[in-house]
Amino acid sequence: MAALYTTDILRLASCLVAEDHLAEPDGIGECRSSLCGSRINAEIAMKNGEISQLAMRVSACAMGQASAAIVRSNALHISPAALSDIREALSRFLKGEGPLPTIWSALSHLAPAKEYPARHAAILLPFDAVLLAASNATYTPAT
Repeated sequence: MAALYTTDILRLASCLVAEDHLAEPDGIGECRSSLCGSRINAEIAMKNGEISQLAMRVSACAMGQASAAIVRSNALHISPAALSDIREALSRFLKGEGPLPTIWSALSHLAPAKEYPARHAAILLPFDAVLLAASNATYTPAT
């Protein structure tokens, strides 16, 4: 288990803001893992079909927190569809069905979790919360 909780994972986990909020979110999504009890609340603002602002409140293990920090620092200015693609590629990697996505270099810090299936849900939870917030968003997508 020590190989899983590296200095990089703990550093990422510690950089989240506890009460991260948006003044006027376009969408809100909260997801909870029944497996581990982790909970992520995401608030987003959208502009031109992309995530323009993102706030997250995280109650999760260090792996979930690290994943949330990675999403939080990289998901701006991409579409929900692109975020979904990254999530699916990461999920396939964790299951041993494909390579680790290279679009965000920080995802490499999550690679050791591939051997710990009990952590997979917590790693994917931040993606799910942001995607739920996007699906709940009330905005006009770019045409």
